[in-house]
Amino acid sequence: MRILRRTFLQVPASAWAASGTSPQHRIVFQEKGRFGGWPANHGMWAWGNELVAGFEAGYFRDNDSTTREHAIDYSRPAAHVLARSLDGGESWKIEEPETLKAPPGLKQAGVSVMAGGKKTEDSPGGFDFTKPGFALTARMASIHTGPSRFYITFDKGHTWQGPFTVPDLGTPGIAARTDYLIDGKHEMTIFLTAAKSNQKEGRVLCARTTDGAKTWKMINWVCPEPEGNDFAIMPSSVRLGGKSILTTIRHRKFIAAWRSDDNGANWSMVGQPVDDTGGGNPPALLKLPDGKLVLTYGFRNPPFSIRARTSTDEGKTWSKDIMLRDDGGTWDLGYTRTVRRADGNLVTVYYYNTAKNSERFIGATIWKP
Repeated sequence: MRILRRTFLQVPASAWAASGTSPQHRIVFQEKGRFGGWPANHGMWAWGNELVAGFEAGYFRDNDSTTREHAIDYSRPAAHVLARSLDGGESWKIEEPETLKAPPGLKQAGVSVMAGGKKTEDSPGGFDFTKPGFALTARMASIHTGPSRFYITFDKGHTWQGPFTVPDLGTPGIAARTDYLIDGKHEMTIFLTAAKSNQKEGRVLCARTTDGAKTWKMINWVCPEPEGNDFAIMPSSVRLGGKSILTTIRHRKFIAAWRSDDNGANWSMVGQPVDDTGGGNPPALLKLPDGKLVLTYGFRNPPFSIRARTSTDEGKTWSKDIMLRDDGGTWDLGYTRTVRRADGNLVTVYYYNTAKNSERFIGATIWKP
């Protein structure tokens, strides 16, 4: 397949100021000595102006940035927490639901996690995905082979049911993050990262439940198994309409887009919305009411930044690079999630830093494309 590569200009800060639509930055979580990280792994949801975002809250350690090791203290436990805003992302409150705690004895992605939750069990199914306040979050142990689990809430994240087992679906193992489309009362399409045949990360597949999350059936692989040390992980997907789906996928250096027009049975590559992420960062894809697509991501080379692009033709072509902020201190940032609040503004959440030796915090940018 021939892949078109494009060079995009950036929308600088001066252009934002001239238009009167300069992005507004807010702090979601920031504590001295702590590491806030990876919202893309956990998920973000919006109910009007009530927004909820998940992330990891660990302890900061200034590891050698030349090795690109995250600035988290791997010897100390991290917690899975939620940030809630009732005013469209202007202010935030941190919550630690007891029902979202990790199962006992879990070692997740190299970081010990605060346990206290229940053991993982099989899902009873029958969940109604169309109920107000519904959300699902998926978690993993290893970034390569899992195992993985999911939790379900019907009260906007105050309480959760689970953890329930994510089946391996005949793969070497599933390393699940949160990416799903609600198709009906008991029907959901979920996108998961499975290990490659060598048990390294990873390759994206599409699966579906039609019995309210009791059982899951693999529909098809989204993309071929990447060669060498490349991977295809961390999908972010939208339904374009009818049976058409677009998913964007993180590779080691770029972001790829794949499309299905038969509800996930077959997939074709659309192109590369982002040719260079500065060393690897996942996409967050959002479809607006007018059909415009918005993709946000972190850029891990100077200028360390949070960026966005838009598409008005279902992902065939993409806009200039929109710079949401470019004051990052090191590469250890990104993992965005973006939602639309009641007034049409977008809220993008990410983990960030503004100086070489500074703690990683969770930030939010309020903006309008």
